[in-house]
Amino acid sequence: MTREERCDIIGFCAARSGPMKIIAGAGTNDTSGTVLQAQEAQEAGADAVLVVTPYYNRPTKAGLIDHFACVADNVDIPVILYNIPSRTGTALTADTAGELALHPNINGVKEAGPGTAFTSGIMSSCPDELFIWSGNDSETLPLMALGARGVISVASNLIPKEMAELTRLCLLGEYFLASRLHAKYYPLMTSLFMETNPIPVKTALSLMGLCHDEFRLPMCKLREESKDKLLQVMHKFTLI
Repeated sequence: MTREERCDIIGFCAARSGPMKIIAGAGTNDTSGTVLQAQEAQEAGADAVLVVTPYYNRPTKAGLIDHFACVADNVDIPVILYNIPSRTGTALTADTAGELALHPNINGVKEAGPGTAFTSGIMSSCPDELFIWSGNDSETLPLMALGARGVISVASNLIPKEMAELTRLCLLGEYFLASRLHAKYYPLMTSLFMETNPIPVKTALSLMGLCHDEFRLPMCKLREESKDKLLQVMHKFTLI
Protein backbone atom coordinates (compact mmCIF):
# COMPACT_ATOMS: atom_id res chain seq x y z
CA MET A 1 0.00 0.00 0.00
CA THR A 2 1.02 3.58 -0.48
CA ARG A 3 1.48 5.82 2.55
CA GLU A 4 -1.78 7.58 1.75
CA GLU A 5 -3.69 4.30 1.48
CA ARG A 6 -2.26 3.02 4.74
CA CYS A 7 -3.29 6.16 6.62
CA ASP A 8 -6.76 6.15 5.03
CA ILE A 9 -7.33 2.52 6.08
CA ILE A 10 -6.15 3.12 9.66
CA GLY A 11 -8.38 6.18 9.92
CA PHE A 12 -11.34 4.30 8.42
CA CYS A 13 -10.96 1.51 11.01
CA ALA A 14 -10.35 3.89 13.92
CA ALA A 15 -13.51 5.84 13.13
CA ARG A 16 -15.62 2.66 13.27
CA SER A 17 -13.90 0.61 15.95
CA GLY A 18 -15.92 1.74 18.96
CA PRO A 19 -14.34 0.28 22.12
CA MET A 20 -12.04 -2.01 20.15
CA LYS A 21 -8.35 -1.19 19.88
CA ILE A 22 -6.70 -0.64 16.52
CA ILE A 23 -3.16 -2.00 16.13
CA ALA A 24 -1.47 -0.75 12.96
CA GLY A 25 1.50 -2.35 11.26
CA ALA A 26 4.42 0.05 11.06
CA GLY A 27 7.50 -2.00 10.30
CA THR A 28 10.21 -1.55 7.67
CA ASN A 29 13.93 -2.33 7.53
CA ASP A 30 14.74 1.37 7.87
CA THR A 31 14.47 2.95 11.31
CA SER A 32 13.61 6.45 10.11
CA GLY A 33 10.98 5.03 7.77
CA THR A 34 9.51 2.94 10.57
CA VAL A 35 9.34 5.97 12.87
CA LEU A 36 7.51 7.89 10.16
CA GLN A 37 5.01 5.05 9.62
CA ALA A 38 4.42 4.77 13.36
CA GLN A 39 3.84 8.51 13.71
CA GLU A 40 1.44 8.51 10.77
CA ALA A 41 -0.44 5.56 12.27
CA GLN A 42 -0.77 7.42 15.57
CA GLU A 43 -2.05 10.54 13.79
CA ALA A 44 -4.57 8.42 11.85
CA GLY A 45 -6.03 7.06 15.09
CA ALA A 46 -4.19 3.82 15.86
CA ASP A 47 -4.10 2.77 19.52
CA ALA A 48 -0.79 0.88 19.12
CA VAL A 49 1.72 -0.04 16.44
CA LEU A 50 3.09 -3.44 15.51
CA VAL A 51 6.75 -3.20 14.52
CA VAL A 52 8.48 -6.12 12.82
CA THR A 53 12.17 -6.84 13.20
CA PRO A 54 14.06 -5.17 10.32
CA TYR A 55 14.16 -7.60 7.41
CA TYR A 56 17.16 -8.30 5.16
CA ASN A 57 19.51 -6.05 7.19
CA ARG A 58 19.73 -8.65 9.96
CA PRO A 59 20.81 -6.19 12.68
CA THR A 60 22.78 -7.19 15.76
CA LYS A 61 21.22 -7.31 19.20
CA ALA A 62 22.40 -3.75 19.82
CA GLY A 63 20.92 -2.66 16.50
CA LEU A 64 17.58 -4.27 17.30
CA ILE A 65 17.40 -2.62 20.71
CA ASP A 66 18.27 0.81 19.30
CA HIS A 67 15.81 0.37 16.41
CA PHE A 68 12.80 -0.50 18.57
CA ALA A 69 13.74 2.05 21.24
CA CYS A 70 13.95 4.79 18.61
CA VAL A 71 10.44 3.98 17.40
CA ALA A 72 9.08 3.83 20.95
CA ASP A 73 10.74 7.16 21.80
CA ASN A 74 8.98 8.91 18.94
CA VAL A 75 5.34 7.91 19.45
CA ASP A 76 2.93 8.22 22.35
CA ILE A 77 1.12 4.93 21.78
CA PRO A 78 2.34 1.45 22.77
CA VAL A 79 4.77 -0.45 20.56
CA ILE A 80 4.32 -4.19 20.05
CA LEU A 81 7.36 -6.10 18.79
CA TYR A 82 6.78 -8.55 15.95
CA ASN A 83 8.97 -11.64 15.89
CA ILE A 84 8.64 -13.59 12.62
CA PRO A 85 12.12 -14.81 11.65
CA SER A 86 10.86 -16.98 8.78
CA ARG A 87 10.02 -13.79 6.91
CA THR A 88 12.62 -11.34 8.17
CA GLY A 89 15.77 -13.43 8.63
CA THR A 90 16.20 -11.98 12.13
CA ALA A 91 14.88 -13.54 15.32
CA LEU A 92 14.20 -11.79 18.58
CA THR A 93 15.58 -13.63 21.57
CA ALA A 94 13.95 -13.64 24.98
CA ASP A 95 17.02 -11.84 26.31
CA THR A 96 16.69 -9.03 23.74
CA ALA A 97 12.95 -8.74 24.30
CA GLY A 98 13.56 -8.64 28.04
CA GLU A 99 15.85 -5.63 27.66
CA LEU A 100 13.33 -3.91 25.41
CA ALA A 101 10.63 -4.56 28.02
CA LEU A 102 12.38 -2.00 30.23
CA HIS A 103 11.26 0.73 27.83
CA PRO A 104 8.00 2.21 29.20
CA ASN A 105 6.42 2.37 25.73
CA ILE A 106 7.15 -1.23 24.66
CA ASN A 107 4.63 -3.61 26.16
CA GLY A 108 4.14 -6.65 23.97
CA VAL A 109 5.31 -9.17 21.39
CA LYS A 110 3.52 -10.84 18.50
CA GLU A 111 5.32 -14.17 18.48
CA ALA A 112 5.44 -16.08 15.21
CA GLY A 113 8.73 -17.90 15.64
CA PRO A 114 9.09 -21.68 15.65
CA GLY A 115 8.21 -23.61 18.78
CA THR A 116 7.59 -22.33 22.28
CA ALA A 117 11.11 -21.50 23.50
CA PHE A 118 10.74 -17.74 23.05
CA THR A 119 7.46 -17.58 24.96
CA SER A 120 8.84 -19.82 27.70
CA GLY A 121 11.87 -17.56 28.01
CA ILE A 122 9.75 -14.42 28.30
CA MET A 123 7.43 -15.97 30.87
CA SER A 124 10.46 -17.08 32.86
CA SER A 125 12.35 -13.78 32.80
CA CYS A 126 9.79 -10.96 32.55
CA PRO A 127 6.20 -12.25 32.67
CA ASP A 128 4.78 -8.94 33.92
CA GLU A 129 6.61 -6.59 31.57
CA LEU A 130 5.61 -7.98 28.17
CA PHE A 131 2.27 -9.26 26.94
CA ILE A 132 2.60 -12.01 24.33
CA TRP A 133 0.20 -12.74 21.51
CA SER A 134 0.57 -15.72 19.23
CA GLY A 135 1.26 -14.78 15.62
CA ASN A 136 0.09 -18.19 14.37
CA ASP A 137 -3.50 -19.36 14.79
CA SER A 138 -2.43 -22.98 15.09
CA GLU A 139 -0.13 -22.15 18.03
CA THR A 140 -2.64 -20.08 19.99
CA LEU A 141 -3.52 -22.90 22.37
CA PRO A 142 0.01 -23.96 23.35
CA LEU A 143 1.29 -20.38 23.68
CA MET A 144 -1.68 -19.36 25.81
CA ALA A 145 -1.07 -22.38 28.00
CA LEU A 146 2.37 -20.87 28.64
CA GLY A 147 0.95 -17.44 29.43
CA ALA A 148 0.26 -15.64 26.15
CA ARG A 149 -2.77 -13.34 26.17
CA GLY A 150 -4.30 -14.27 22.82
CA VAL A 151 -3.60 -14.24 19.10
CA ILE A 152 -3.16 -11.67 16.35
CA SER A 153 -5.05 -13.84 13.96
CA VAL A 154 -5.45 -14.69 10.29
CA ALA A 155 -8.28 -17.20 10.71
CA SER A 156 -10.38 -14.67 12.61
CA ASN A 157 -11.00 -12.90 9.31
CA LEU A 158 -13.17 -15.94 8.51
CA ILE A 159 -14.21 -17.26 11.93
CA PRO A 160 -13.98 -14.33 14.37
CA LYS A 161 -16.51 -15.74 16.84
CA GLU A 162 -14.77 -19.10 17.05
CA MET A 163 -11.28 -17.64 17.50
CA ALA A 164 -12.58 -15.27 20.17
CA GLU A 165 -14.15 -18.23 21.98
CA LEU A 166 -10.91 -20.21 21.78
CA THR A 167 -8.95 -17.39 23.42
CA ARG A 168 -11.72 -16.76 25.97
CA LEU A 169 -11.62 -20.38 27.08
CA CYS A 170 -7.84 -20.29 27.38
CA LEU A 171 -7.96 -17.12 29.48
CA LEU A 172 -10.43 -18.90 31.79
CA GLY A 173 -8.12 -21.91 32.05
CA GLU A 174 -10.60 -24.16 30.23
CA TYR A 175 -7.93 -25.80 28.14
CA PHE A 176 -9.81 -29.04 27.51
CA LEU A 177 -12.71 -27.19 25.88
CA ALA A 178 -10.25 -24.93 24.07
CA SER A 179 -8.44 -27.97 22.74
CA ARG A 180 -11.68 -29.20 21.19
CA LEU A 181 -12.08 -25.93 19.28
CA HIS A 182 -8.41 -25.98 18.31
CA ALA A 183 -8.73 -29.50 16.90
CA LYS A 184 -11.94 -28.70 15.06
CA TYR A 185 -10.61 -25.62 13.27
CA TYR A 186 -7.00 -26.71 12.87
CA PRO A 187 -7.55 -27.76 9.21
CA LEU A 188 -8.86 -24.30 8.40
CA MET A 189 -6.04 -22.56 10.27
CA THR A 190 -3.38 -24.47 8.35
CA SER A 191 -5.14 -24.18 4.99
CA LEU A 192 -4.74 -20.41 5.18
CA PHE A 193 -0.98 -20.93 4.89
CA MET A 194 -0.93 -23.36 1.96
CA GLU A 195 0.63 -20.50 0.02
CA THR A 196 2.17 -17.28 1.26
CA ASN A 197 -0.06 -15.30 3.62
CA PRO A 198 -2.17 -13.25 2.86
CA ILE A 199 -2.91 -14.89 -0.50
CA PRO A 200 -5.13 -17.75 0.83
CA VAL A 201 -7.09 -15.66 3.33
CA LYS A 202 -7.80 -12.91 0.82
CA THR A 203 -8.89 -15.55 -1.69
CA ALA A 204 -11.18 -17.05 0.94
CA LEU A 205 -12.68 -13.64 1.74
CA SER A 206 -13.29 -13.02 -1.94
CA LEU A 207 -15.09 -16.36 -2.20
CA MET A 208 -17.29 -15.20 0.68
CA GLY A 209 -18.05 -11.99 -1.19
CA LEU A 210 -16.22 -9.78 1.32
CA CYS A 211 -13.50 -8.41 -0.96
CA HIS A 212 -12.18 -8.60 -4.51
CA ASP A 213 -9.78 -11.31 -5.67
CA GLU A 214 -7.06 -8.78 -6.52
CA PHE A 215 -3.39 -8.74 -5.58
CA ARG A 216 -0.49 -6.37 -6.03
CA LEU A 217 2.83 -7.79 -7.10
CA PRO A 218 4.79 -9.54 -5.83
CA MET A 219 1.67 -11.12 -4.31
CA CYS A 220 -0.33 -13.01 -6.95
CA LYS A 221 -3.48 -15.12 -7.19
CA LEU A 222 -3.76 -18.50 -5.51
CA ARG A 223 -2.91 -21.42 -7.78
CA GLU A 224 -5.94 -23.34 -9.03
CA GLU A 225 -4.96 -26.59 -7.30
CA SER A 226 -4.57 -24.70 -4.01
CA LYS A 227 -7.85 -22.92 -4.58
CA ASP A 228 -9.61 -26.27 -5.01
CA LYS A 229 -8.23 -27.45 -1.66
CA LEU A 230 -9.23 -24.20 0.00
CA LEU A 231 -12.76 -24.54 -1.36
CA GLN A 232 -13.05 -28.02 0.10
CA VAL A 233 -12.07 -26.77 3.56
CA MET A 234 -14.40 -23.79 3.33
CA HIS A 235 -17.30 -26.04 2.33
CA LYS A 236 -16.52 -28.28 5.31
CA PHE A 237 -16.96 -25.35 7.65
CA THR A 238 -19.96 -23.97 5.73
CA LEU A 239 -18.18 -20.69 5.03
CA ILE A 240 -19.54 -20.73 1.48
